[in-house]
Amino acid sequence: MPHCKTLPRFFSFGIALASAAGGAAQETPETHHHPASRIDSATRVALGAGGILAATAAIPGVSGRNLAEGYVTQPMVTARVSSRRQRVLVDITLNFEGVTLGRGELNAGMYGEGYVDRRHPHTLLHELMGTAVLGGGMTRLSVSGGKGFVPFGTDDPMSRPFVKYPVNHHLAQVLERAVVLVAATAGPVIAEVASFNGDEPESPGDMPNLSRFADSWAARLTARRNALEAQTSMASVASPEHARGGGLDQRKVSASVRYEKATTYFLAEWAKTREIDGSRTAFVFTSVLAEGAAARSGVTLALRAERTARPEEERLTNVFRTPRPASDLSILGRTRWTIVSASLSRTFATPAIGRYAPFAEVSMQRPTVLVRPTVFEPREFYGAGRLWNFSAGLRFGIGMRHSRMGRYGVAASHDTHPDM
Repeated sequence: MPHCKTLPRFFSFGIALASAAGGAAQETPETHHHPASRIDSATRVALGAGGILAATAAIPGVSGRNLAEGYVTQPMVTARVSSRRQRVLVDITLNFEGVTLGRGELNAGMYGEGYVDRRHPHTLLHELMGTAVLGGGMTRLSVSGGKGFVPFGTDDPMSRPFVKYPVNHHLAQVLERAVVLVAATAGPVIAEVASFNGDEPESPGDMPNLSRFADSWAARLTARRNALEAQTSMASVASPEHARGGGLDQRKVSASVRYEKATTYFLAEWAKTREIDGSRTAFVFTSVLAEGAAARSGVTLALRAERTARPEEERLTNVFRTPRPASDLSILGRTRWTIVSASLSRTFATPAIGRYAPFAEVSMQRPTVLVRPTVFEPREFYGAGRLWNFSAGLRFGIGMRHSRMGRYGVAASHDTHPDM
């Protein structure tokens, strides 16, 4: 089956699920008053939109040259349709980075989906997931399906304090897949299992290759108590970089501890990906990351430290791009990226224009060769052994904010938060 490039079947799926939400809600005779937009007396819709105006300077960027550019990053429209008791939900996220970030977002150390030292744009239909929740009390069950996040690893960086993504994005999350997942709770413990397609998107307008659905799986176990959360997860991803199959498979594991309460946030995570050819391990990539943020009187200070290994692949004439799929199963080398970052922002909120937050971020990156001999020498390529990235701009948003991207049903709290 060829790669599915059209959106209508997924939008139809979302409309059908929204109708199901309305139907399920209409079976309950009570009325419920809510400030969100309403379809009927028992179904509600929450809407939101936002993005980031950002300017970035990389010193140096490549070959000793400093680079500077500006763009709109993370431009999104979100919607949630839910029945009164939130027994049926539909989550929709449209991401317009394919329009605003066609060449990628300057971000030294980042890689994935044919981009390197730039973050790739996400797909237009970033998320369309329908969820049905069963049971009540301490034991509940939910079933979710559509296009979205796989239950593996930590929350998507888009919903975390920094504008710039960490290098480990493709080690620590699996997203934009056609996925069916089941989640169950028993007291403070949450278990999730999922089946999905292994292939990554090939362009912002791409859709999952449905002929490959269910060739990959993931499982995650989470324990929560008050503001503290710990998770461990694993995934088997079939040929993610070769959409039609036949490439290296991945075996992924992750563990993390997360704390979030009022104005304080902390995350520590470890992730490991083995790329395998049959029963043979070809490459291993690991990551350790810790980040935290504290807010007082609307001012937020965030710090992050990361140490991540990445593959160095052949580059095209555009040095920020790599061939997709790769020409063979080899890489030019492996590089460890040690990065320390800091961010400062100030959040304002007004009824008339929503939320906005001026921000400034700085990070220092130090790439080092992991294995010799190697074709890729970071100091020669970049023109320095230590790189700096400076970013400043404005976050803006209105309406609902997708607070935790990557969890559905009983694995997530479906509160909508007005803060940045």
